[in-house]
Amino acid sequence: MSTVTCTNCGAKNRLRTPPPGQVPVCGACKSPLPWIVEAGEGSFAAEAAGAPLVLVDFWAEWCGPRRLVAPVLEELAREHAGKLKVVKVNTDQNPRLAAQYRVMSIPTLMLFQRGNPVATWVGFLPKRVLEERLKPYLG
Repeated sequence: MSTVTCTNCGAKNRLRTPPPGQVPVCGACKSPLPWIVEAGEGSFAAEAAGAPLVLVDFWAEWCGPRRLVAPVLEELAREHAGKLKVVKVNTDQNPRLAAQYRVMSIPTLMLFQRGNPVATWVGFLPKRVLEERLKPYLG
């Protein structure tokens, strides 16, 4: 469980996994919250299927570009709260997941829609480029 600050009212919220089909909302103002979680081999399937649109970040501690990708993903999660869930997967700790999704280079971003992979991008993408690529899926 993590603590998330509401971008609407500033209230701090303990983030739990909401029921299927729902997004996390602020306990004070009921606005959607940024949704960023870490997943491993035991929780990945549920996390990837737990929202209409999930952006998975396959990363490793030793990967330099991850320092550039992480803040971009945090911004996107804030700006698209209620529409986009970000799931982070450490490939060193979860090699079977990396192999299952054919992650050959990191960072790799994989977009899931209704639990199914629909797009993959490898390497660092500037925020504006990633937003353009996400636009068709965000509606």
